[in-house]
Amino acid sequence: MTRLLESYAAGRWYAAPAEGDPLLDAATGAEVARISSAGLDLGAMAHHARSVGGPAIRELTFHQRALLLKELATHLTGLKDEFYELSLATGATRRDSLIDIDGGFGTMFSYSSKGRRELPNDVVVCDGDLEQLGRTGVFLGQHVYTSRPGVAVQINAFNFPVWGMLEKLAPAFIAGLPTIVKPASQTAYLTELVVRRIVESGILPEGSLQLLSGSAGDLLDHLGVQDSVAFTGSAHTAGILRQHPSVLHGGVRLQVEADSLNCSVLGPDVTPGDPEWDLFVKGVVTEMTAKAGQKCTAIRRAIVPAAVADEMTEAITARLASITVGDPGDETVRMGPLASLGQREEVRKAVEALRSSADVVHGDPTATSGFAGDAERGAFMQPVLLRARPGAVEPHDVEPFGPVSTVLSYDSLDEAVALAARGKGSLVGSVVTHDPAVARTLVLGLAPWHGRILVLDRDDAPDSTGHGSPLPMLVHGGPGRAGGGEELGGVRGVLHHMQRTAVQASPDMLTAITGRWTRGSRRTTTPEHPFRRSLATLRVGDTIASEPRVVSREDIDHFADFTGDTFYAHTDPEAAAQNPLFGGIVAHGYLIVSMAAGLFVDPAPGPVLANFGVDHLRFLTPVRAGDSIRVTLTVKQITPRASADYGEVRWDALVTNGDDEPVATYDVLTLVAKEA
Repeated sequence: MTRLLESYAAGRWYAAPAEGDPLLDAATGAEVARISSAGLDLGAMAHHARSVGGPAIRELTFHQRALLLKELATHLTGLKDEFYELSLATGATRRDSLIDIDGGFGTMFSYSSKGRRELPNDVVVCDGDLEQLGRTGVFLGQHVYTSRPGVAVQINAFNFPVWGMLEKLAPAFIAGLPTIVKPASQTAYLTELVVRRIVESGILPEGSLQLLSGSAGDLLDHLGVQDSVAFTGSAHTAGILRQHPSVLHGGVRLQVEADSLNCSVLGPDVTPGDPEWDLFVKGVVTEMTAKAGQKCTAIRRAIVPAAVADEMTEAITARLASITVGDPGDETVRMGPLASLGQREEVRKAVEALRSSADVVHGDPTATSGFAGDAERGAFMQPVLLRARPGAVEPHDVEPFGPVSTVLSYDSLDEAVALAARGKGSLVGSVVTHDPAVARTLVLGLAPWHGRILVLDRDDAPDSTGHGSPLPMLVHGGPGRAGGGEELGGVRGVLHHMQRTAVQASPDMLTAITGRWTRGSRRTTTPEHPFRRSLATLRVGDTIASEPRVVSREDIDHFADFTGDTFYAHTDPEAAAQNPLFGGIVAHGYLIVSMAAGLFVDPAPGPVLANFGVDHLRFLTPVRAGDSIRVTLTVKQITPRASADYGEVRWDALVTNGDDEPVATYDVLTLVAKEA
């Protein structure tokens, strides 16, 4: 008997005392492994995640968690040949495996980078600006994100056994949550291998990742208000999960990615011979054949102008005719089998349902010959293209989760939008046009029904990642039929796992809670200039208050002449006097900022290595010739870089005039050495 897949639970590998269900090679029908979770203590898994994994992750800062992801992604990349070899059994060609395996590792790399660039080297995230809640500024509000003491459970589909796990693991881990992975049984052997290599590496803290091989059993019964479930799969199963008592009454957060009848719309400006024509054809065929059409983002509906519908159907058919279907290990094969014979039967049933209002124009869904492989044991199927008849209903209701797409025609842009909307919500839509007006009309019409929209033309095609490729920095999910969930989206995916809380407190308390200096809280003025201090001794709240400097008319004239900024408010007394905001000559805002730098900068070499930016600059009060200005510069936030010998320091800059009125406010960003 072949090997029984194991679960990694509560710090050990567990093999069920059962024969298990067989898992078959999609191309050969040979038994790859068996699977069972019989006897597994699922409550112990949830407890281990909360009591061991969660605390270990939350001891680390966002940057430390992000660096562990980078280390893990690098480690797994070095082992990918092993994963590619086993991936063949899932029916994946090498191109398909790249999407799944390298795509998963790439998502971890991306989240590692974003976590270090966009999150503080801390365990709390400030959300938005301060809200002044009283008249005197001693009572403020600040929204913050903090980690939940729960567990993130992911229940995944069979089509992406690696990416499906890692795209959910990465943001949850950075957010401070341990993960329990429940892969779809059909391809769980590949997920198990990757998890085994992760555990062997010892890179992630124990309890960060557990694997459930087999039935989820009563796992949801052991979840509570701080826990979440991310599900990818059918709308039917999603409906069952939504009715679970832990979700209905127990406070468990459920994220769903379900059925999606994605569409691609060809603009009426595109005709045969245009670059966009070929891009549309290529896009439809690619999405029909990549992963044998077993992608939640695949194009199920090709919506084209009625005037060119016949020609477009012929063009897609011609390209499909060149697709070789067979064993994914054969280098001549462009499309592998479906995941199983059972899955192929489901797709055949879907095609039969579509034929109620559409005609097959390419491919035989029941063909048992003409494949580069064993047509009896392999789950091979020809790509099938259908042409919808007027008033067709089924293409908007039936999702064939395989190499199937339907061509529909429209007479106006309003009709194109209406056809797309009949899908009742999708993960992704694409618009292929070179006309900006068409693009705007279609995108605004499609946006309420889609989580992501690709606008494709000859200009962005060279860099386009395609219709069906979710990207870690963009949201993945969709409204309505698509489940109403949202994953990825860069740091949005991290914050999705965290709790946002409004904190009301004094400035000093908010500084202590957030680790970020809050205007109005205490400053520490020391004899030593803060620019002489390295990260080792620099502290939040350290301040320099400059001496005043008078801004003369000569300064204003010189700045105008030197920079070429001769806007009338700085150079023409009569015109400036008519300006209702100024009533006379005023200093340039950037002159004030430049002078402010001269007031606070320590010119000698020292720990400050560079100024790399200014954020949130606002000019508040005009400065006239003869006015004086001074600067108060305070350390607002310190973010050491774990992978470098320096860090980022954010300074709060407040420029005031002789009457102590605020003239300008902004943040100064510098790089400062960790040691002097």
